[in-house]
Amino acid sequence: MKKVFGLLLIGIFLVLNYTGNGGQDEPASLDSSKAKGKLFIIGGGSRSDTLKDIMISESNLASGGYAVVLPMSSSNQDTAAYYGILQFSERDYPASAFTFGAGDQVTPARLDSLRNAALIYIPGGVQSRFMDVINKNPEIERAVKDAYRNGALVAGTSAGAAIMSKIMITGDQKKYPEYTPTYYHLEKDNMITEEGMGLLTGAIVDQHFVKRGRNNRLLTAVMEYPDHIGIGIDESTAIVVDGNKIKVVGESQVLVYRNNSGSAITKEGKLGARDIGLDIYLPGDTFTLR
Repeated sequence: MKKVFGLLLIGIFLVLNYTGNGGQDEPASLDSSKAKGKLFIIGGGSRSDTLKDIMISESNLASGGYAVVLPMSSSNQDTAAYYGILQFSERDYPASAFTFGAGDQVTPARLDSLRNAALIYIPGGVQSRFMDVINKNPEIERAVKDAYRNGALVAGTSAGAAIMSKIMITGDQKKYPEYTPTYYHLEKDNMITEEGMGLLTGAIVDQHFVKRGRNNRLLTAVMEYPDHIGIGIDESTAIVVDGNKIKVVGESQVLVYRNNSGSAITKEGKLGARDIGLDIYLPGDTFTLR
C-alpha cells in the first residue's frame, strides 16, 4: 500500500512539473538575463532593409531555422501576417503566421511549432489586443517563453515592443480619457498599465519615442515604478537584448531613464523625484540592463 501511495505521489509530482507552473494556467516568470535567446525590440515606424537584416542575423535562421509571426495586435491579422512573413520569405527564409484568436485553434502542433521556432516576430497594432488573446490562451505565452529560454530570438515592433515588458504601458490615462500620443501632465495614479509578456525584466518599454515626444509618459513610469528603468525606443530603431547587455541598432536614438533615488514625491497629485538619470544612446552604443 505504501509503495502504491509513493508511486502516486511521484506521478503527481511529474504532472505538476510537466505543466511548469504547479498545474495552473499562468505562465512561469522569466529572468531575461538567464535566457539563451535574444530580444529584438523595435520602436515602430518604417524598418529599413538593414534593420531587417540585423534582426535576422541575430537569430538562428541562417542555421536552418524558421520564423513564426504572431499578428494578434493588429485589427487586420491577415494583412499583418502577410507583411510579417514577407520580410523573411523575400530573403528565402521559411516563415508562417499563427492568427490565434481569429478562429484558429491553439493546437499542440501549433504550440510545438512556436516553441521550436528560431525567430518569433510580433507586429504592431494595439498591445492590449495582443495580451487579450494571450490571457485567454496562456499556453501561447508559455511556448514563446520556452522558445526564448532555449535560444530563439523574439522580435516585436510598436505594440509588439510594448508587450515585452511585464509592466506594459497601454497609452491610456485614468484622469484624461481622451487619447493623446503622449502625456501632458506628470501626475500620480494617472498612468494605466497592464501586464505584458515579461520577456524583458526590470524595464518598461515605450515606442515611437522621440518621434512622438513621449518623455512625460516614461518619466511617469519610472516615478510610479522606481525599481524599473524606462527604455524609450525611437522609430526605425531597435535594441538587441542579449542577457544583461543591450545594443542599439537602426537609425535613431534610445533614451534610458533611471530613477536613482528609488522613490517619488507627491504633492497635490503632482509627481516629483530626485536624481533621475537620463542616457541617450546612438546606433552602435551598448549599455547594461542592470
